[in-house]
Amino acid sequence: MFGRQTSGSVVCPACGKLVGVSDAACWNCGRRNPGMWGYAKLLRKLGADLGVTQVVIWSCGALYVASLLVDPSSVNMRGTFGFLSPGNGALHLLGASGAIPVVVERHWWTPLSAGWLHGGLLHIVFNMLWVRQLAPVTAAIYGPARAMLIYIGASVVGFTMSSFGLFIPVLSSLLGRSLFTVGASAAIFGLLGALVYAGRRGIAMHVGRQAWMYALILFVFGVIMPQVDNWAHLGGFLGGFGLAHWMNPLTPERADHLFAAFGALLLSLLAVLASVLSGLR
Repeated sequence: MFGRQTSGSVVCPACGKLVGVSDAACWNCGRRNPGMWGYAKLLRKLGADLGVTQVVIWSCGALYVASLLVDPSSVNMRGTFGFLSPGNGALHLLGASGAIPVVVERHWWTPLSAGWLHGGLLHIVFNMLWVRQLAPVTAAIYGPARAMLIYIGASVVGFTMSSFGLFIPVLSSLLGRSLFTVGASAAIFGLLGALVYAGRRGIAMHVGRQAWMYALILFVFGVIMPQVDNWAHLGGFLGGFGLAHWMNPLTPERADHLFAAFGALLLSLLAVLASVLSGLR
């Protein structure tokens, strides 16, 4: 069913060694169920990252279209940076984060949903280009499931810091105050942080150095430009670096990472639904 393989060998998604499709654990790295219930080859068709990049791009794209359709009359059709920007009401309904939703309205779940939303056409295009560049590399180093966990976890850390950053006056004068915010940039900085950490552990050090340079340039650019959520960028980078340290790229990916990644995706969906239900009430 659905191309399920019941015999023969497959490539272990954690270490790349050949294993039996029904093996309980990989003989080389110890990953549990390396055959992924017979669907390993099918998942490989999604790419080396097992579809991480596609999941992020399609999910963000679907929610962007939804934000335009929720209230078409509020969509901005003028300007370059603001072209095809959904109204704040639509973004709020779908789960925008920041000090107003989290601190004032007690929508504590929005750090999970805000990273999947975008405030304009150029906003989502540029962010998804970064995802296409960084997600496959991160998945190659950490494994697809851990890459997804880093992506979502760093986004949560970034938007949490963004929501409470105004209570730190010294830094908020430099980084700004994020009252209402969306975008995948916190997660993107998380991927950069994870790649920097991998470089510090001796894995693809040239990639780590390049990621560090990108992070510095983008952060400085954000501080200079108006209406950029620098708190989310800083928090995302720290979150990605910290999660990478916790997961340790020198160890193979485990089956429980896969279950945790699916759980994080489910929680993100539930966060969007919680915002919609709250808004409808």
